[in-house]
Amino acid sequence: MVHAIRFHQAGGPEVLKWEEVDVGNPEPGQVKIRQSAIGLNFIDTYHRSGLYPVPDLPCIPGMEGAGVVESVGEGVTSFSPGDRVAYAGGPIGAYAEVRLMPADKLVPLPSWIDDKQAAAMMLQGMTAQFLLRSCYAVQPGETILVHAAAGGVGLILCQWARKLGATVIGTVGSDEKAELARENGCTHPIVYSRENFVERVKEITGGAGVPVVYDSVGKDTFMNSLDCLRLRGLMVLFGQSSGAVPPVDLGILAAKGSLYVTRPTLFSYTTKREDLMTCAADLFDVVHSGDVKIEVRQTFPLRDAAEAHRALHARATKGSSLLLP
Repeated sequence: MVHAIRFHQAGGPEVLKWEEVDVGNPEPGQVKIRQSAIGLNFIDTYHRSGLYPVPDLPCIPGMEGAGVVESVGEGVTSFSPGDRVAYAGGPIGAYAEVRLMPADKLVPLPSWIDDKQAAAMMLQGMTAQFLLRSCYAVQPGETILVHAAAGGVGLILCQWARKLGATVIGTVGSDEKAELARENGCTHPIVYSRENFVERVKEITGGAGVPVVYDSVGKDTFMNSLDCLRLRGLMVLFGQSSGAVPPVDLGILAAKGSLYVTRPTLFSYTTKREDLMTCAADLFDVVHSGDVKIEVRQTFPLRDAAEAHRALHARATKGSSLLLP
């Protein structure tokens, strides 16, 4: 039998259970995948905790993985058994040895990408791509602020922004993470536990502020981040690892300089097949060129997903992490 991690009710990491599941055969338009590596992402904890409600219980969490096609459903012509594929995004259900996926949500893998690298780069890497290229098009010479700069998305943002010719200011939680961020393209790492990041951003930018803030932390950083923006700057809230941002009086945006705020998701930027393939191709290009390096820094057995979630909550991980079936 196939095994998967499921939760039957929302809660802490302890609700994650290693259970037998019946996957079945692919329906029309679906592909059955034997997974070799599964991405570990903070959004998985939001689904498990109930912060982002899931459609049905019990639920298999997970949004990212890579593996080999075992069989295809009726009408699928783009993939065949034996093809290597990866994905990032819905439908939820990646924490499994074998799973079904819609064929139009899969990306074929080039030979030079191994499965572990693919599973570590798809969600975080394509998130970085749409943040830097579509949500706000970062330009050479600009200075930007990235929170959680030593995290999975953060390290990719730092490297890719450097490749685009931007200067990166990044917040981190320790000197060790500051050094890691610096090695990956962050010119000005700020250890937020002892430095006021608003004051440091104003100092670094000569009082002007930055045109964009990329914030995956949420509650703990949101309001102060607004004070880091220049006139008509953009606040990009793409995660909330510290908790949800409380309701905001929109008048604050006017008072602080006619600011903009967006709460984007990768799924909105890759809904169309052509957008998904363009995003993935752009990511593959920067990784193949060496401008962006994807390093798997932590791995956990899939059956130990609860331990992996505890490590995420404790901010004990750096860069990309994987669950291995």
